[in-house]
Amino acid sequence: MTDTPVLPAFAAIIVAAGQGLRAGQPVPKQFTLWRGKPVLRHSVERLVAAGASEIVVAIPEGADAIAAEAVGGAGSVRFVTGGATRQQSVAKALAVLKDSNPEYVLIHDAARPLVPVDVVARLLSALADHPGAIPTLPVVDSLAVSQDGKMGGSADRDTLRRVQTPQAFHFGAILQAHDAWGQDTPAGDDAQVLAADGGTVALVEGDEALHKLTFAEDFMTNAPPVRTGMGYDVHRLSEGEELWLCGIKIDHSHGLAGHSDADVGLHAITDAILGAVAKGDIGQHFPPSDPQWAGASSDQFLAHAARLATEAGYEVGNIDLTLICEAPKIGPHREAMQTRIAAILGTGVDCISVKATTTERLGFTGRGEGIAAQAVATMVSGA
Repeated sequence: MTDTPVLPAFAAIIVAAGQGLRAGQPVPKQFTLWRGKPVLRHSVERLVAAGASEIVVAIPEGADAIAAEAVGGAGSVRFVTGGATRQQSVAKALAVLKDSNPEYVLIHDAARPLVPVDVVARLLSALADHPGAIPTLPVVDSLAVSQDGKMGGSADRDTLRRVQTPQAFHFGAILQAHDAWGQDTPAGDDAQVLAADGGTVALVEGDEALHKLTFAEDFMTNAPPVRTGMGYDVHRLSEGEELWLCGIKIDHSHGLAGHSDADVGLHAITDAILGAVAKGDIGQHFPPSDPQWAGASSDQFLAHAARLATEAGYEVGNIDLTLICEAPKIGPHREAMQTRIAAILGTGVDCISVKATTTERLGFTGRGEGIAAQAVATMVSGA
């Protein structure tokens, strides 16, 4: 089977020391609920999922309790009280990481809760040739220079980029750059600090998902509170194939044949989640004509659907899956299947139902020619 690419090891810093007053929330926005979780927790979970070995979070003075509650048990997290400026907060967090001395560090703003792993991969890849790398997006609007409330000129948008976080650095290089900053002028971001110390900064493709939560409108949604999707899949049984069902390998005389591992259970759930959030079907995202998915583990497909649902503002309410086959017996594997599905989706086992039935020896499933699966996914808005 095709393995998920292994990213280089890295540590991460999350800057969460601001007050976030423009968001109009009763607490700083990094601790405000967004899509069912505190904003800070989203950032921590995404960086942990991308492979962060340790995370240091810079927080406001006296915010230890609310920060710890926001993060929960999401990962290996240490807190440090931030400084008067963003640059000072990052410098204090970097000092905490001196004891572990990681090769790479990602520095991220807590107010950007969605961190696509593809962006992290591009950043770390760029560090092979540069001491720093940042995600950017093109500027799509025309730009004007303001002078006393009137247009005083224009700027060439083709040479400009919108800068996002996380920003990636060789730890030693960014530590030295912050130590050398020594300016009263606050730094706009860490790339500016590195550049001031003579370091080159590579630009990699960013992602609109890294949108920064800034205003009260960013915490509002008109999405319906509940959405439902259905999924159905069939694969034929064949000698010489491994049998994967719901992420579990089962010993059986026949296995399911298909372009990937042909896990009908995970395929049906994937389609149900994609359908619930109107994101197409499994074939659109992982076409069988694409050789990279030959023999691929279907947990990648389900995790991808879950990420799309999260980005759309939804989380799993519950999954109800029915496997249709004469053999093998599903009962002995039901608990392991539910546990595996819950782990892939990042939800509780009590939200996952796996059932099985036969067709009384009628049809292709009754003749033992294949296995079918149907799933219903109920997705709830976390906003």
